Amino acid sequence: MSESQEPGQLQQSTPSEAAPVGHRGARVDIHERPAVSVNGWFGVVVLVICVLAANQLLKYQNAGWVALPIIIFALVVSSLVIVQPGQARAVQFFGRYVGTVRQTGMTWVIPLTVRVRLSVRVRNFETSHLKVNDANGNPVEIAAIVVWQVADTSKAVYAVDDYVGFVTVQAESALRHVATAHPYDNAPENGTTLRGSTDIVAEELAHEVAQRVELAGVEIIEVRISHLAYAQEIAQAMLRRQQADAVVAARSRIVEGAVGMVEMALARLSERGIVSLDEERKAAMVSNLMVVLCGDQPASPIVNAGSLYT
Repeated sequence: MSESQEPGQLQQSTPSEAAPVGHRGARVDIHERPAVSVNGWFGVVVLVICVLAANQLLKYQNAGWVALPIIIFALVVSSLVIVQPGQARAVQFFGRYVGTVRQTGMTWVIPLTVRVRLSVRVRNFETSHLKVNDANGNPVEIAAIVVWQVADTSKAVYAVDDYVGFVTVQAESALRHVATAHPYDNAPENGTTLRGSTDIVAEELAHEVAQRVELAGVEIIEVRISHLAYAQEIAQAMLRRQQADAVVAARSRIVEGAVGMVEMALARLSERGIVSLDEERKAAMVSNLMVVLCGDQPASPIVNAGSLYT
């Protein structure tokens, strides 16, 4: 504990400065670097020279030296690597990482090395449909599409056991974490929701996944929500709630418009002096107009053939 830290206070660290959690806190600290290599056609030239030398030695009956070009030939052949576009080779020399070959074509690397093949193409996958509870505790089903690419081949091969499985598990874990931090809908004022703020949630999810898979040398290109719905057990109840909210919103709009129309009608009658109404008749007229304007069914008018007060 530092001198400036008070007793009972825990020292907090930012996620970027966080140390690995575990018994030893071990981390494979390696970074990608280019492997020592030359153009593979130089190796082909060496192979041709070895064949010619072996033939000459056999021709002049120097069998004791024939083993030398044969050994060189075997070492050169075993050290030639063909790299296809979108692939790379992580080179390991007696248990030590010595670099990565990204140059496409035929390459001559250090002999007696082990080359691990891996793809650096852009990949994508869809997570399984996860059932999680949103910020309001409602069970929802959610899934996302993750677009990713290997950026550091050394970390992808040596820092984790299976980088493809690692990305899959960490993406689902991040998806669960982000989904529980936001409500499905009906958020507070200026709040984000899973349904109404998809771009914001997708950006937050992309940063969450990228932070989790950085250890494996993987770069996240894009994350998008592909499936979002209430869980089956509450889907009908939530549908009725959404319908009720829509009905209430529509009724509020209708009432607001009806009040404005009634107010305008009374003002016009008063301005033009068409008819003079006392407070009781005004109340009856307002009631009739509100019933006509706010009713679900068309009104059936009754014509008053007598006076206004009968």
